[in-house]
Amino acid sequence: MDGIAGRRVVVGVSHSQSNLTPLRRAAAEARGGGRELWAVPAWEPPGGGPGHRGLSCPPRLAEFRRSAGERLFDALDTAFGSAGPGVPVRPLTVRASAGRVLVEVAAQDDDLLVVGTGPRLWHRALWPSVSHYCLAHASCAVLAVPPSPLEKELGAVRRRITWRLPLDAREPADPAPPGTGWDSTS
Repeated sequence: MDGIAGRRVVVGVSHSQSNLTPLRRAAAEARGGGRELWAVPAWEPPGGGPGHRGLSCPPRLAEFRRSAGERLFDALDTAFGSAGPGVPVRPLTVRASAGRVLVEVAAQDDDLLVVGTGPRLWHRALWPSVSHYCLAHASCAVLAVPPSPLEKELGAVRRRITWRLPLDAREPADPAPPGTGWDSTS
């Protein structure tokens, strides 16, 4: 693919906030290894694939593709801001299932494929795991990145709000170290 043999870090990009941790890690791996970052949002039209009635209309497909591209650039902006990731980024928007696309794009032996481990428990029963698919089918190294600890805490807060349960408003157990700008004595 364009003569960049072995100089790529491939990462899937989804609409989920949980995707920011693997995206940031992929950029760090690309910077550290002098590689190019390939950011790949895979998309499928809602309700079915290419043979699904009503979805083969080119204007509708163009709309879905444009939306996937917008989500990609929103994710890059959220993860890195105006400074960017600090490495060349190759955006690649592909119509197909995420796991299959990532494995096909990261097909060279010396590519690195970065995937998030994603949510736990019942979510995996409802949606197939992209990370499991990639780990089972990739021909290159795969780095599985767990969610950020803050993401786990945010998920707990969201669940408590959804179920209208009280939030724990205790003070943090460990104050910030002096001189960091986050302590109350500065």
